[in-house]
Amino acid sequence: MEPLISVIVPVYQVEAYLSRCIDSILSQTYQNLEVLLVDDGSLDGCPAICDAYAEKDKRVRVIHQENTGLSGARNAGIEAAEGAYLAFVDSDDYISKDFVRVLYELLEETGCAISQCRFSYVQGEALKSSRERGYHLYRGESLLEQLYGPEEEATCFVVAWNKLYKRELFAYIRYPKGRIHEDEATTYRLFHEAKKLVFTERALYGYYTENAGSITAVFSRKRLQWLTAQEERIVFFKENGYDRLLPAAYRKLCDACITFYLRCTKGVDEKAALQKDLMNSMKKYCVQGKSWIRKLPLRTRIGYRLFCMSPFLYAKVLKRIQ
Repeated sequence: MEPLISVIVPVYQVEAYLSRCIDSILSQTYQNLEVLLVDDGSLDGCPAICDAYAEKDKRVRVIHQENTGLSGARNAGIEAAEGAYLAFVDSDDYISKDFVRVLYELLEETGCAISQCRFSYVQGEALKSSRERGYHLYRGESLLEQLYGPEEEATCFVVAWNKLYKRELFAYIRYPKGRIHEDEATTYRLFHEAKKLVFTERALYGYYTENAGSITAVFSRKRLQWLTAQEERIVFFKENGYDRLLPAAYRKLCDACITFYLRCTKGVDEKAALQKDLMNSMKKYCVQGKSWIRKLPLRTRIGYRLFCMSPFLYAKVLKRIQ
């Protein structure tokens, strides 16, 4: 008999999309599932929708809890899960009917602890089917290195929801409660434990956005938690001998400081204070990571110096180059 697989769905204020998400999970070609709907204190019709699905399908279990955020909801699902494998699906997204089966068979075929697929930005349309059988294997340091590739590729690796995991990876790992950018703070630890990952080119996950292909977010102080996640990752790399990744890790931190600084436009609350904090962080990273930043291209290092001297001049030069 095929093993039980737990699909964890954090649910919060997504009444218009929830049924589409759950239906896509229940219609999987892999049927030995438990679907854990974690109602994270929703105030709309989501709790009733969750309960209705549990009454109709014995594979569905519902957890009702006070609002703890996405990390808290995922953690509640992890702790309640009974499956040998875990998957996460965000409640406004949906998956191909072969999502679970393809990822499970890849784990069986390769002996990996994590499998992952590509995702598509969607607005409600059906995911295009593909019979492509090719896959890529990533091991050890080269797996962690994928977190520093081109933006679209790095996103594919860092997110929690396009993957199937062996349950034992979560024996001691949880998502940081109360924080955003929780994937950035957690996935690298899972990669370290897994040692090996298999990646199929098939797009089996639909990431819902009202403007497909264009993701925007209002900048706020909370976004600085992304920097915290990267700082923790650097400490982890140093403790676990991933020194070769440190130049890229410091580059990502410094580039983010600049990007965040430039996003502090007139409409952003605490603009001056945020920019001051970001400049201080940038200078701190340049000092702490000096020996690693020295390995970056000269053009990059000059850019960092220019930004620290004059963000205004840096922005003018950047605009001209672009």
